[in-house]
Amino acid sequence: VQLVESGGGLVQPGGSLRLSCAASGFTFSTYAMSWYRQAPGKERELVATITSAGGSTNYADSVKGRFIISRDNAKNTVYLQMNSLKPEDTAVYYCVRVGHRREYDYWGQGTQVTVSS
Repeated sequence: VQLVESGGGLVQPGGSLRLSCAASGFTFSTYAMSWYRQAPGKERELVATITSAGGSTNYADSVKGRFIISRDNAKNTVYLQMNSLKPEDTAVYYCVRVGHRREYDYWGQGTQVTVSS
């Protein structure tokens, strides 16, 4: 199993970024996927989750209305569209597979998102 994130970077407050996570080594379309983030000195936070077929999504209250999780099962890729970014969104963002027992069993290496003027 391999999860490779991309798309992080430096953005000004109010800006947007789209993160991508390319998955390989498993049948992507049969697993829910999540994005987590961890800011310096803070606990890891579950940001968003999408079901295997993409029919249902869930978001942390802190990002609801600003972030959108989506997936393309033909491309084995999950995305996180981040809009109206705030300095408090600064963190390392991780793509995570949700195992069939609802455990978070595989993690990507993470991509840094920095929101600053």
